[in-house]
Amino acid sequence: MEIHRNLWKFIEISFILFFYPSLTFSQNKEFTKQNFPDAAGLKEAVKNLKTGDMYYQRLIHSTALEYYLKAHEFNPDNAELNLKIGDCHLNSDQRDKAVPHLEKSLALDPKNPKIHFYLGRAYQITRDWDKAAKEYTVYSQKALGDEKKIAQKRILECKNGKKLCAAPVKVIIENLGEAINTPYSEYAPLISADESVLIFMSRRENTTGGGKDPAIDDWFEDIYITYFKEGKWTETENIGIPVNSDQHDGTVYLSPDGQKLYIYRDESGDGNIFETDLEGDHWTEPKKLSTVINSKHQEPSATFTPDGKIIYFVSNNPDKSLGGKDIYSSVMDDRGNWSDPVNLGNVINTEYDEDGVFLHPDGKTLFFSSQGHNTIGGYDIFKTVNKSGKWGKPQNLGYPINTPDDDIFFSISASGEHSYYSSIRPEGKGWRDLYRITPGMGELDTAAPPTPQLTLLKGTVFDMAAKNPVEATIEIVDNQKNQVIADFKSNSATGKYLLSLPSGKNYGISVNANGYLFHSENVNIPEAKGYQEVVKDIGLKKLAVGSKVVLNNIFFDYDQATLRQESVAELERLTGLLKENSTMKIEISGHTDNKGSDEYNKKLSEARAKSVYEYLANKGIDKSRLTFKGYGKDKPVAPNEKPDGSDNPDGRQMNRRTEFEVIGK
Repeated sequence: MEIHRNLWKFIEISFILFFYPSLTFSQNKEFTKQNFPDAAGLKEAVKNLKTGDMYYQRLIHSTALEYYLKAHEFNPDNAELNLKIGDCHLNSDQRDKAVPHLEKSLALDPKNPKIHFYLGRAYQITRDWDKAAKEYTVYSQKALGDEKKIAQKRILECKNGKKLCAAPVKVIIENLGEAINTPYSEYAPLISADESVLIFMSRRENTTGGGKDPAIDDWFEDIYITYFKEGKWTETENIGIPVNSDQHDGTVYLSPDGQKLYIYRDESGDGNIFETDLEGDHWTEPKKLSTVINSKHQEPSATFTPDGKIIYFVSNNPDKSLGGKDIYSSVMDDRGNWSDPVNLGNVINTEYDEDGVFLHPDGKTLFFSSQGHNTIGGYDIFKTVNKSGKWGKPQNLGYPINTPDDDIFFSISASGEHSYYSSIRPEGKGWRDLYRITPGMGELDTAAPPTPQLTLLKGTVFDMAAKNPVEATIEIVDNQKNQVIADFKSNSATGKYLLSLPSGKNYGISVNANGYLFHSENVNIPEAKGYQEVVKDIGLKKLAVGSKVVLNNIFFDYDQATLRQESVAELERLTGLLKENSTMKIEISGHTDNKGSDEYNKKLSEARAKSVYEYLANKGIDKSRLTFKGYGKDKPVAPNEKPDGSDNPDGRQMNRRTEFEVIGK
């Protein structure tokens, strides 16, 4: 038995001599009278040491470090003190300062196995992968149970880190600058799909209520907002009451149009998700989501599909978890009720924590952070794509996006050109900062969908005559299913709207406001269509005699007058308008381009107008309120030919239309 002890001691000393040849061994000095005759100095040092321990035990590392460093000035040769200073540095924005203190702690007390673990972490943080793995290996040989398991996991993280660092992804990572980042912590960024609005959370002195969390001696979290104008972010503003309270308030999810915000509030230890809407320039009083989503545990993160019908959220509910915090999904039914949450399973969730979930506006690319999978330390950001209803194997976004520290709360623009996240990096202005990721030389094939397949439709809704902004309800219809798949509102103060439309559908878009005729648009996006932005300002016409509306979602087969099934939603809107305005009379008109004979065009256009007339009559609209007429090519709204005489397909498409005119109120 004694031989084994001596052998291990020899190995341990040899290990230290081999890896730390520059270290000179000093004797570990305790804070005692025998070691320090200066009674007054010793008393003050011990006082600082005890005060530091008090904060250290509460995990308030920054304050503990202040007192420990004072004690260290008096006695730099205490192993335990150097270990604690090193640990405090590991939990600060100066993690590189941890290494010399931990190396010295090991030199002073080579028999303490836990120093190897902390030193391994210090090397891991500074991406010295081989040294870190060796320290963890030494520790794991002595550790038992969960501690041994943790050390072995850290060894795997070092292997992953070394591999990913050898093949870095080609990106540009930029600190968002002093307009946003401060010496305080900034994290959990949310952006609108067009990158015009950025909302995030921070701990700052101007927190609402001005209070500190006594458990951690730091400011309560508040939510802040900034806007991208004239090529830069504006100075951040506290988003204020009622979104912020005098307790912790955190960001969860921002709808693509920036009009709906989901936040996190800590209520007696149970964190819940709340919803608030931007009405004009004011946010509404936050309302708690259903208890189906909010459990008696914590739900710190969530994201939604573009239509708002599916929520993916994080919970630490132990009843359904595979380990710690997991990602779940729930589906909203036609009555607005959420289904029982379903764990996304072991393809996504691990025995460790998952958090910071974000679904790209394409509706099928999910980003999240995890302490499991092939992480290189702390939380790493991963991507998975849903194909045929199944999530693919998560991909680590790679180095330098992911670091050995926590990288979390990732969001990405609709175009995929920029991503935003919070990270702890040497160039940071505080503990955590916000960063923007831009593809560098070469394609960033892991950090974003190479070609996001969606259309971003945005613009303003306004009164056609007065030019004032109008708050309108905007419905998105799947024309093939004749089903409303989502509805939104334009902002009452600005009239702005933004819609995210994934590829592969024929969309009918209807814009409705009280006192106005509805406006319709058709957006047919092929499955293979990549990303595009379409700006469409929509002028609404007052319900008045002489007002005309083009029915952009009325469809006929080629050279036929039979209404296609995709026309039903538009026809039902027109039916509803006539029923709501029981004395209104309209003329339904058909129009063509200038191809074909006058007689043919008149006949076809009239037959199509008559089909709409008959549909309305069959729905109970009195025929005395309806007339129809075919104008053929007589009333074009766009040129059929370009100035050089060549064909103008877009103009011809606009001329081939069905519309109605109000002829009586």
